[in-house]
Amino acid sequence: MDDAPVPPPRDDKNVEFKAVLLLILLAVLVAASAVYVMYARGAFEETQQLVLQADDSEGVFVGMDMTFSGFPIGRVRRIELAEGGGVRFLIDVPEKDAPLLTTSSVFTLTRGLVGGSNLRAFTGVPTDPPLPDGAERKVLIGDATAEIPRLVADARELMKNLTTLTGENSALATSLANLQATTDQLKGPRGALGVLMGDEANSKKLISALDRTNALLAKVDGIAAKADAQVFGKAGVMPEARAAVEQLNAALNEARTSLKKVDGILTDAQAVANNAKVATNDLGTLRAEIDTSLRKVEGMIDQLNRRWPFSRQPEIKLP
Repeated sequence: MDDAPVPPPRDDKNVEFKAVLLLILLAVLVAASAVYVMYARGAFEETQQLVLQADDSEGVFVGMDMTFSGFPIGRVRRIELAEGGGVRFLIDVPEKDAPLLTTSSVFTLTRGLVGGSNLRAFTGVPTDPPLPDGAERKVLIGDATAEIPRLVADARELMKNLTTLTGENSALATSLANLQATTDQLKGPRGALGVLMGDEANSKKLISALDRTNALLAKVDGIAAKADAQVFGKAGVMPEARAAVEQLNAALNEARTSLKKVDGILTDAQAVANNAKVATNDLGTLRAEIDTSLRKVEGMIDQLNRRWPFSRQPEIKLP
């Protein structure tokens, strides 16, 4: 046992140096990781400040992202109490994303039943002027949990109305009882007639009236059949009337033929009258010419009488 080899002495200084070097490397790695995380989260980017005002800060925490179209464009840096009991959210927005926010942008805070709150930004008109640094805007809050008390109250009121509606002395129960009684009457011997009339005496009166009406209708049918036979039968009025109409049509046809002949005669007479009128006009002209000729002859005879040597002198006899 005394002859066993003795291990060489360890160099403590070399081990300490390696340990220190390892610690330094680990610290460098941790610092580099922290710097990278800070760089990835935009800690070294140039930012501008946006202040959002709300009634309370429920659901909002420091480091919460503000999204635009689903992408984070800002981060809540600080939450502080404002004058009047409200709260102010100080949000850092990178300068490269700042043009997305304009003077017409709208900011909302939604709180759902499941999950956390969401802080969103919406821009309706991108061509509006960009939002200045340090601008303050009001946050529109949509809280789904705030509707729960009203929904519970409405449900309670609905259950109360339903209980009142289905109670023993409710109008619905009375209507159902009356409907059941009506159904029982419909199943009875009088059926629907008993339900309509309500009284057996009135039902009998109605049945009696219907029987008399049926008898009267039977008599009317008999009278109508007799009238049909007398009017439209072989020896009825209609065949004789039809024969008279046929004779009248024949007489009218003959009268129409005669009228056509009279029209021809009248046409000829009109032509003769026109010829006579023309002849009369010619006779008047001829007579005028004869009168003119006679006057000329008479003038010539007068001239001959005046020039004739043996003509008698006109005598003048005094009284």
